[in-house]
Amino acid sequence: MALDLDAIRRKLNNLQSSTGKTNNLWKPEPGKNQIRIVPYQYNKENPFLEMYFHYNIGKRNFLSPVTYGEADPVDEFAQQLRATGKSDDFKLARKLSPRMRTYVPVIVRGQESEGVKFWGFGKQVYTELLGFIADPDYGDITDLSGGRDITVEYTPAEGAGNFPKTGIRVKPNQVAATTDKNIADMIMNQQKDIYDIFKKVSYDELKGHLETWLNGGDSEEDTAAVEKTEAVTSTTSKTGNIDTAFDDLFNS
Repeated sequence: MALDLDAIRRKLNNLQSSTGKTNNLWKPEPGKNQIRIVPYQYNKENPFLEMYFHYNIGKRNFLSPVTYGEADPVDEFAQQLRATGKSDDFKLARKLSPRMRTYVPVIVRGQESEGVKFWGFGKQVYTELLGFIADPDYGDITDLSGGRDITVEYTPAEGAGNFPKTGIRVKPNQVAATTDKNIADMIMNQQKDIYDIFKKVSYDELKGHLETWLNGGDSEEDTAAVEKTEAVTSTTSKTGNIDTAFDDLFNS
């Protein structure tokens, strides 16, 4: 009896989806990588997607409701901690505050047939990219017909206490994103919605995860669809006045 390869492939895809793994996110390989930022299918006027995350709450990462302009219980608790004026509370508040990471849709040169992926980066790269676009000598580098490719040079961290480095160089020549009709269709019509990758968490659910973590619980669950993009190393006690602050904020 022959194996049903299509069924096996579907099962594999389901398993990968259920563990939060996705092929829709792109990280540069060590060395030089060539990419092209393309328009975002769901907001063609702006491909830069500013998203805010909480990292390492009970060994998990969460998309902050601040991303949607909504109230965030973790951020509210962080503000409450800052108000105590105590050093340990301030350190924990820093850890709990949402951190912005910007994503853009890209095609990776040499891997165009894999479709559009999302590249996430911090403030420095974001600022540099906006600077190129604001420069009239470069203009809209995301334009499908007259935009520009980008070389991303990634250097992994070397040794304890060091951080990886990401350098970018926008190429001077204007080139089409693609001349392949199938790839053009993937760019314009088959992009993943980034909010299907990074799932929205309700206020009450996020509050519950925060309370569990503060009470000493550490979930072993998968990080769902939130990419772990940076290490958080600050630690502090989660007892005493912090518990009191939590009760004052949410239970009064």
